[in-house]
Amino acid sequence: MLRAAMPVKFCANLNFMFTESADFLQRYRLAAQAGFSAVEGAFPPAHVSSAELAAVCKETGLEQILMNIATGNRGKVSNGQFGCAAFPGLSEYFMKNLERTVECAKAINCKKIHIMAGKILGEPTAENDAAYLSNLKSAANVLEKANILGVIEPINKYAVPGYYLACYEKAIRVLREVNSPNLKLMFDIYHAQHIRGDITSAIKSYGPYIGHVQLAQVPSRNEPDTDGELNFRYVLRALEDNGYNDWVGCEYKPRAGTMQGLGWLRDFGYWS
Repeated sequence: MLRAAMPVKFCANLNFMFTESADFLQRYRLAAQAGFSAVEGAFPPAHVSSAELAAVCKETGLEQILMNIATGNRGKVSNGQFGCAAFPGLSEYFMKNLERTVECAKAINCKKIHIMAGKILGEPTAENDAAYLSNLKSAANVLEKANILGVIEPINKYAVPGYYLACYEKAIRVLREVNSPNLKLMFDIYHAQHIRGDITSAIKSYGPYIGHVQLAQVPSRNEPDTDGELNFRYVLRALEDNGYNDWVGCEYKPRAGTMQGLGWLRDFGYWS
């Protein structure tokens, strides 16, 4: 099918898709068998080494597009699975997690890392703001040396109550202050609809800052062709027409099973 603009590309999010298998590495094999050429997801669990991850990527031919920053010992901070970049007094811990993630990313040639801010109690303080900005400036230097792109993602309050970064205006301010080509915006359409709506305008406004995109229908967080608030045929075309032709992560919860829900990729004209 001919398209008016360069088409976006889709990678399977292994936190959400192919969870029919509890085996983390087997999810890579299932994604490849389904027809994906790339994946994204969490930092690998402790029992999976970088060598094993590199081996399964080589075996399947899959490209790892993005991984979340390592969160280390979850007992170190409350709700540590959502990161700690906005936590005062934990800069050393944050940088160790980042360096660990960079090491893993380089081992498998992954070029994007999602830097998570963390969940906080109550409203964000000036101390949270200062810690976040300082940590991201330090991270940008590390990422530049490693030739890796860091992305920050506003997450809506319904999905993750208390997440520090829940505002696009704040995210853009931070990106401007850090002012690094190695730090950009993760534009998750699911979260954007919850946080601000007006997706077409958001794509135009944030376009220069977007380094990665994710999708899921709202409010169900299922496949983009399921009933919901968004017309994803239109939204994806808007992304393409605005010049985005990079990867889109399929961070959705399959409604009836991962394989059963992949028909939208063909119906929308992206897979033959």
